[in-house]
Amino acid sequence: MRCKFTHLGMWTVGAVATLALAACGSSSSSSSSAAAGGGGSTATSSAAATSSGTSSAAANAKNFKVGVVTDIGGLNDHGFNHLAYEGLLRAEKELGITGRVLTSSSGADYTPNLTTLAQQGYNLVVPVGFLMADATDAVAKQFPNVKFAMVDSDATAEKGDPKNIEGLLFKEQEAGYLAGTLAGLYSKEHGYKTISSVGGQKIPPVDHYIAGYQAGAKKADPGIQTLNGYSQDFVDQSKCKQIALNQIQQGSKVVFQVAGACGLGALSAAQQSGDQGIGVDADQAYLGSYILTSAEKKVDVAVFNAIKALMAGKFAAGANVTNNVANGGIGYGKIGPAGLKFAPQIAKIYSEIKAGQLNNIPNTVP
Repeated sequence: MRCKFTHLGMWTVGAVATLALAACGSSSSSSSSAAAGGGGSTATSSAAATSSGTSSAAANAKNFKVGVVTDIGGLNDHGFNHLAYEGLLRAEKELGITGRVLTSSSGADYTPNLTTLAQQGYNLVVPVGFLMADATDAVAKQFPNVKFAMVDSDATAEKGDPKNIEGLLFKEQEAGYLAGTLAGLYSKEHGYKTISSVGGQKIPPVDHYIAGYQAGAKKADPGIQTLNGYSQDFVDQSKCKQIALNQIQQGSKVVFQVAGACGLGALSAAQQSGDQGIGVDADQAYLGSYILTSAEKKVDVAVFNAIKALMAGKFAAGANVTNNVANGGIGYGKIGPAGLKFAPQIAKIYSEIKAGQLNNIPNTVP
């Protein structure tokens, strides 16, 4: 987590492994521009249109450096950390910038990793994840000439109103609603009464997904029961798997994972029981035909657009860039065999969200 109409291409296991091998390892490893850029989407966020402020360092691509600091899920989370890396790779390939990735093994790594990049004069530092907000705030104050683009964190909530931070936010509830509608339609057709979700922690990006998922499912089938649990973990797959197995024992026939790498365990539980799973952030259809769909958050596009905007001298100083269905920052993945008959209905709802005809989707979970 913690993340497409045009869809991003479905990952293969080999591609994921290649990228992981290229970028994982020690926190001193630089990213490699030899890997393919993230996604094929040219969707734009609102960065270029609404950003304010300028950057005097943005002109020379050869000397323009961007660093990404992952959350503890790392680049093998098959989700939003990996997508941020794809956005960086795309910027290296298309914009000619120099990129570097520092991985965080625990929360204790946030501040040192951010500080390392700031000390080395990186033009833009991208902290990936809501949990890095406090560390970003502290480091940004120490390095006012370095720009920070925080994935999943609200820049307006930072202490002291720093002007070198922008937030890259997402309307995850829109992706959740699309996935939930499909889950509700599938369940209603088969007479299933219960679906579920497994979140990593009860934080806004996670709850946005879950709230939209529940709302979409109940719109499709008002009688559906929704179960939800939190693993308090984004890495340990066994924790998410156990929660999902408990939900399945209570009748859940569709499990939506919103827990990064931990959530892969929830999807494994759905596969083990012969039920349907829904991926998160990236298109996780590569896991198998039991993936009903994925609720996609195009972190790769958001990161690429943030880099491109800063190079053009545009930066949302102390403000947020919000990515949604309307500007191409939110979508859904490949629909699996069990849901294909409902694809036209999901496409119609997607169009309604994009046109603003369907709005006010809930983003909070009780």
